[in-house]
Amino acid sequence: MFIDIAEIYVKAGDGGNGAVSFRREKYVRAGGPDGGDGGNGGNVILKADKHLRSLADFRYRRHYKAERGQDGSSQKCAGRKGEDLVIKVPCGTIVKDRETGLIIADLVEDGQTAIVAKGGIGGKGNAHFATPTRQAPNFAKNGTPGEERWIILELKLLADVGLIGYPNVGKSTLLAQVSSAKPKIANYHFTTLTPNLGVVSMGIGESFVMADIPGLIEGAHEGVGLGHDFLKHVERTRMLIHVVDVSGLEGRNPVEDFHVINRELREYNEELSRRPQIIAANKIDVADEKAVKEFIECMEKLGYRVFPISAATGSGVRELINYVYEMLKTLPEPEIFAPEAPEVVYRAKAEDDFTVEIENGVFVVDGPWIRNLLRGINFNDRESLQYFQRALRRKGVIQALEEKGIQEGDTVRIGDGMEFDYIP
Repeated sequence: MFIDIAEIYVKAGDGGNGAVSFRREKYVRAGGPDGGDGGNGGNVILKADKHLRSLADFRYRRHYKAERGQDGSSQKCAGRKGEDLVIKVPCGTIVKDRETGLIIADLVEDGQTAIVAKGGIGGKGNAHFATPTRQAPNFAKNGTPGEERWIILELKLLADVGLIGYPNVGKSTLLAQVSSAKPKIANYHFTTLTPNLGVVSMGIGESFVMADIPGLIEGAHEGVGLGHDFLKHVERTRMLIHVVDVSGLEGRNPVEDFHVINRELREYNEELSRRPQIIAANKIDVADEKAVKEFIECMEKLGYRVFPISAATGSGVRELINYVYEMLKTLPEPEIFAPEAPEVVYRAKAEDDFTVEIENGVFVVDGPWIRNLLRGINFNDRESLQYFQRALRRKGVIQALEEKGIQEGDTVRIGDGMEFDYIP
């Protein structure tokens, strides 16, 4: 089964919470706070693997979650970092953020990695909050949540050479003739449903990858047939072999076929029409010699190099492949898609995000930062409560309430339901 696009949900591990602990040992006076820090949450990482050929595995599992960081403990022992979750994808996978559509990474080389969800930061233990005037802090800081998002995985085949042309012109036969690929070959009058790749060996340590790109019929750039599903695979290739049936047995004009396919490439992506392209005039074993000669003359006038071949018998195929191999030596590597706005894609949400709204006369303060702060406050401890008040003022919550018009005695609700009267 070939699947070249998938959507998955990724959730990085939350940071572990800091510990509230005090050193109590015999013969040790005023040991003081010794709560350790929480460990950072694990990241979600995508890794390119050359042994994978499609995104079929993501059809059955769509949710991925990394390990949470361990909480801190006494004696200033920090919690263990959560393990990263590594997800393997095929080489040639483009990763996009579903919400923004921005490209996060383009994984083309075996072993290449990209962090798609960053783990939360571990919270500080109470040992960090000791001061000369606050010698026994009875509170700690909780870890921050890990990043989470839906991402789109889009596979674009990595091939040096792409075979293009109408269905049933002999692309699959040519691929089978020059490589060890075993595509389904028959007298189909419809397009092949899946792309096929084959390695063309040119000797010891010398080879290149060729792909049969299906889905090219008139109207493909508008999504007709398999259209966009497979046109995108042409973008990775360094050059194109345009296979044309010059026998006329299908009742089509080979010159017209050539122009139709190139028009589809141009309408889909203007750059593709400028990709180096040579023509394989196929089925010469059953074609009229005069018709073949006229076709070659017509194409050469347009500036194209034409190789008359028979993919079925192998006639002319070696000359074609040798020319392609020499031409590839002069062509640049395919373009790699650079991440778009990585500062936005990779950064977790700002820790100090909060909102202030008025509901039925009550000032409601909410947001990820304020909720995380509440989880680490001991409201039965005077010093912890003072720390909470200073944090509200330092982050601008008090100023935001005043800008909303709060007055002495008004009710403030924070998070899920904690309420208090405002006293300036």
